[in-house]
Amino acid sequence: MTARIRKAELHCHIEGAASPALVRAQARKYNEDVSGFISGDSYVWSDFTEFLVAYDGAASLFRSEEDYALLARTYLEGIAAENAIYAEIFVSPDHAAAAGLSPAAYFDGLAEGIAAAKASTGIECRMIIVGVRHLGADKVEAAARLASSRPHPLITGFGMAGEERFGKVADYARAFDIARDAGLGITIHAGELAGPESVRDALDHIRPARIGHGVRASEDDALVQRIADSGVVLEVCPGSNLALNVYPDISSHPFDRLRRAGVKVTLSSDDPPHFASSIGREYQMAADAWGYDAAQLTAITRTSIEAAFVDEPTRAILLGQLD
Repeated sequence: MTARIRKAELHCHIEGAASPALVRAQARKYNEDVSGFISGDSYVWSDFTEFLVAYDGAASLFRSEEDYALLARTYLEGIAAENAIYAEIFVSPDHAAAAGLSPAAYFDGLAEGIAAAKASTGIECRMIIVGVRHLGADKVEAAARLASSRPHPLITGFGMAGEERFGKVADYARAFDIARDAGLGITIHAGELAGPESVRDALDHIRPARIGHGVRASEDDALVQRIADSGVVLEVCPGSNLALNVYPDISSHPFDRLRRAGVKVTLSSDDPPHFASSIGREYQMAADAWGYDAAQLTAITRTSIEAAFVDEPTRAILLGQLD
């Protein structure tokens, strides 16, 4: 049933979307060894720290515009085959720099892949520059300044990813002020590995339009009500939460409780091959776990498109595809 549902994804890290098969091909291209974090057709890690090692190891094998064009096109054509009509990808200039790539080359390569996927499938995509929290406030502010310079027309948002338990949210407030002043959409990872206080701090200090994950807010009823009343949208990634042991099983996951409490929730896959997921699997899990029908699943897609960091004419076209 979910195969026919139009889908949209707001929370996917592009380097984290590289399949093990694609990373193996890149490793052959550059004569590198990936046995430390890939076994067979799967990434290998046991906790969040090891996941970051695997993530960075895979990311280090994308070193040219051509590589990033291939990555973006492969990811977008894959989710278009699952009936996705829109995606936003988190892009990290810090990962590009570590691979020896300039920001301009990085964005141009990604944009080439986005254009190729749109030509072949019709899918729309935009980029959100993210600062990496555990690299420190100065690095995140530098990413915000880069984003605020609007280095590519497909860059429409700014966010922060990385180790959520590093530092204090208030330390990064200036970076978000810079991005907001430039007219960029604002999102921030919070309430995943850290508890409801992480979400509360994000609301207090960052004033985001969206929060990446945010599910730990469910542990505080007053906070849930605040999110619902404010209209802040949660980019929820159930498969990721289960893989990282935030919740033991899908029946324990708070997605449906948050939705019923009036919170605007969306579905995304985060770093899909690392978590044996995809946007199609996320929609299917939601349907299986909570009995959502086609209308309810389409309403989740509608929430995503209404919350997307995209120009209004494009938003209207996307919403028209849901009718």
